[in-house]
Amino acid sequence: MSTAYLQLLDATLQHLEDLKRRGVRFASVTSATLAELAKAPPAPATPPAPAEPPVRSAPPARASIPVATPTELLPASGTAETAPSRQSVDPAAKAEAMRELRERALVCLKCPNLASARKNVVFGVGDIHAQLMFVGEAPGADEDEQGEPFVGAAGQLLTKIIQTMGLSRERVYIANILKCRPDTPGQSSGNRKPTADEMKTCIPYLHSQIDLIQPRALVALGGVAIEGLLGKSGITRLRGQWQTYRGIPLMPTFHPSYLLRTMSPRDKRLVWEDMLQVIERLEMPISEKQRGFFLARG
Repeated sequence: MSTAYLQLLDATLQHLEDLKRRGVRFASVTSATLAELAKAPPAPATPPAPAEPPVRSAPPARASIPVATPTELLPASGTAETAPSRQSVDPAAKAEAMRELRERALVCLKCPNLASARKNVVFGVGDIHAQLMFVGEAPGADEDEQGEPFVGAAGQLLTKIIQTMGLSRERVYIANILKCRPDTPGQSSGNRKPTADEMKTCIPYLHSQIDLIQPRALVALGGVAIEGLLGKSGITRLRGQWQTYRGIPLMPTFHPSYLLRTMSPRDKRLVWEDMLQVIERLEMPISEKQRGFFLARG
């Protein structure tokens, strides 16, 4: 898919979002325009075809990749009883779909204030076939500088938590609701909370990531992530209680930066209890050492 086509697509989406913000509920579209939109996106130029070209059919693997529809962009909530079955998707097709999604995100201009202030789009990192996916709120200064989520102090703590679970950053997937750092006009340092509109605008990228990866479990890091995903507030009340998001079990827990601020052994133990539930959900073995973390100091 060409860059020009992706830029045109994003410009069209931005125009529709602008109309929506101005209160326009319906857009007139001619039947001819609908017919053009129904066609496949333009392919790169190829040499002239022979007089009797072979019949081309769409790759079957690509058709099996889940594609978000407008109704699927609405978050789900509730209690997860069992993990959903993971659809079989060709790894090469999944990798190509994720690459195209990343290209779209890298040229996104839906939030002009964020696009003009960012250094990098922080798309996501890790194994696109992972069973576990961590979701934060938005990149900070370190993440904006390096183009990778959770690389600052909070990210280092998250890495330790993942390793203590018996995994690694390379075996999980890490992403944020917002792919750009929230701009801070007039500030030389510090971060700000992303707005509800910013998260609503950007979250379709995360939805597509989740639908492609099909993890067995999600972990939401912090109250802002819970607000953006589930529309619920009160991380102290919600943490440790399984929810469901897009048909996948979701575990809310404290953000690593919160643990760094409080330095509380009790809060660390609470987060670890949440991670023990995640390990059990993934049907991974739990050692006695893992079960005993922070108990002596709690």
